[in-house]
Amino acid sequence: MARHNEIGKLGEQMAAAWLESQDFRIIECNYNKKWGEIDIITRETSGKVHFVEVKTVSYETKSALDYSVSHETWRPEENVHRNKIDRFKRAIQTWIAENKYKGEWQTDIITLRLVPREKIARIKLIDNVILD
Repeated sequence: MARHNEIGKLGEQMAAAWLESQDFRIIECNYNKKWGEIDIITRETSGKVHFVEVKTVSYETKSALDYSVSHETWRPEENVHRNKIDRFKRAIQTWIAENKYKGEWQTDIITLRLVPREKIARIKLIDNVILD
């Protein structure tokens, strides 16, 4: 597996664990269709379903991570491009239809900046993202 794929997988695992620590219940991870993917599908205690896109970027050292955060040199959420949004929306529509889901739902982005060797991560939830 390529390094960027390993980092992405680690980010998704960390995001799922973080969501569980925030009292969300994971319904499914890596819901995948030919036309799109959802990284995490989760449910909050009220019953609302959240479709989550996870974006991860890694750094070699904590100081590099801290510099990037403090200077906002690059934000992982900037990598959610039009094609990704379109594929994400199609996957959400498919999941809703397959599961005959009629309740409330929203889309979220979780970004992770991590230093794998030092086991340090900065996690940010951007909730209720409007996909147009």
